[in-house]
Amino acid sequence: MPATVEVRFKGTRKDYYLWPHDDEPLRLWESVIVPVERGLDLGRITATGAAAARKCTSCSGCAVGEVKTPDRAVLRRATPDDIRTASDLRRNEEEARRSVIERVRARRLDMKVSDAEWQWDRRKLTIYFTADQRVDFRDLVRDLASSLRTRIELRQIGARDEAARLSGVGRCGKEYCCSSWLTGLGPVGLALAKDQHLSLNPAQISGGCGRLLCCLKYEHEFYVSARKRFPKEGRIVPTPRGPEKVLAVDIFRERVLLRSDEHGTRSLTLMEFEAERGRGGADGPDRSDRSDGTERAEEPERPEGAVGTETPEAGELEDRRPRRRRRRKKKGPP
Repeated sequence: MPATVEVRFKGTRKDYYLWPHDDEPLRLWESVIVPVERGLDLGRITATGAAAARKCTSCSGCAVGEVKTPDRAVLRRATPDDIRTASDLRRNEEEARRSVIERVRARRLDMKVSDAEWQWDRRKLTIYFTADQRVDFRDLVRDLASSLRTRIELRQIGARDEAARLSGVGRCGKEYCCSSWLTGLGPVGLALAKDQHLSLNPAQISGGCGRLLCCLKYEHEFYVSARKRFPKEGRIVPTPRGPEKVLAVDIFRERVLLRSDEHGTRSLTLMEFEAERGRGGADGPDRSDRSDGTERAEEPERPEGAVGTETPEAGELEDRRPRRRRRRKKKGPP
C-alpha cells in the first residue's frame, strides 16, 4: 500500500503525496521531485507513514468534514544535479525580487514585496507581497511576464505569514516559532496578556511581525487554571482581623497580598490564607462575591403574598392625605 509523505517547499508551503515504493522508504529531509499545479517542483520530506497521514487528515486544506487522501504521487528522488539546479534558482530569487521592487516603485504601487520563489522547472515565479489594501497589479504582471519569459503569480500575504516565510530570531534568542515548528497561526488576543498580568505596551508583547506574540497562548491555560485557586484581586474577604481587601496574588510563589484600613498590608501564603478563611468565615458575612469590593446590602423581608412592589413609608402617606382633602374642598359646590 502506498505510504503518505509530507513534502515541504520554501517557506511554510507544504503538500502531501503518496510514495508507491514500499521496499525503498523515503528518509526525513530527503529531496524529491513532485508534480505541482503547473509542472514540477523540488521539496524535502518532513514526515512519513502514520505521522504524515495523521497530519494530512487534520490539515485545513480539504473541506469541512471531508477526509481526503493524496491523489498525487512522488515522481522520484532528487539527483545531485536536481539539487544543484534548485540551489541556483534560490540564488537568482533575490535578483528577481529586486527587479520586481524596481518596477513597483516605478509604477508607484502601494505594496511591499517580501519574497520571490522560482518553481524548480522555471515555469512559474511566485511573488509574495503585503499591502494594507487591494492593489491593481495587472500591468505589473504583464510587464514581468514579458521580461522574465515565465508565468508570474502575485500572492498577497499577511504580516504573520511574511515573518513565517522570512524567518528570524525572536526575543527569546531562538528562531521564530511560526517558521520553525508551528504548523498553524491561530488568533492571539489582548485578553491573553491581561490574564497573565503582562504589560499591555504593544512594543513589549509584539513579535517581529508587529502582531501579538504567538507564545502568549502557550501558558494561558496554566494561568487560568492556577488562578482558580486564588481569590480575585480587588475583593473584600473576611479574616480573623476583619474584612480585608485582596491587593495582588502571586501564583508562582503562592502568596496573597491583603490590606485593611486598621492593620495595613500583609502577605500570606495560600495555605495560611485558606486556613484563616476557614476560621474567619464564621465571624461575618463573606463579601468576596462582589467583584468591585463593595458590600451587598441586605434586602428587607417582605410579607407573604407580596409580589415585589414597594410599600410607601408612613411619612409619605401622611403627606398625601392633606393634599387629597384640599382637592376635594376645591371641587365642592360654592
